Amino acid sequence: MRIVWLYAGLLTLLFVGLSVRTLRMRRRLHIVIGDAGDERMLRAMRVHSNFAEYVPLSLLLLYFVESSGAAPWFVHALGFCILIGRVLHAIGVSQVRERFAFRVLGMALTFTPMIASAFRLLHVYWSKAGG
Repeated sequence: MRIVWLYAGLLTLLFVGLSVRTLRMRRRLHIVIGDAGDERMLRAMRVHSNFAEYVPLSLLLLYFVESSGAAPWFVHALGFCILIGRVLHAIGVSQVRERFAFRVLGMALTFTPMIASAFRLLHVYWSKAGG
């Protein structure tokens, strides 16, 4: 069974939750498109957009790392960091009185598995290319 399936499923549910939250806010604030200058709407849009910007590549990297034969604990560690990072980022950025520490930690927990995955994949590539 693929570990990445677990994180793809959980992250999809989080994405849908963020999407529904943004749609409900649009309805409540009567904003059809854009943010209409409302900071709450802008923040909801950015949380949703930021998720859409980082998660697809993160999941692709996670899939490649798992397919490269990485230890299951390593794949779970990467997936868990991505998931928790996205939750913390959403909490931090969603607040008009922003909790900046949540935003920073969320991005750190998003970038760290991406960088670790890149190094793992480059290591596997170079070890196979040299052998």
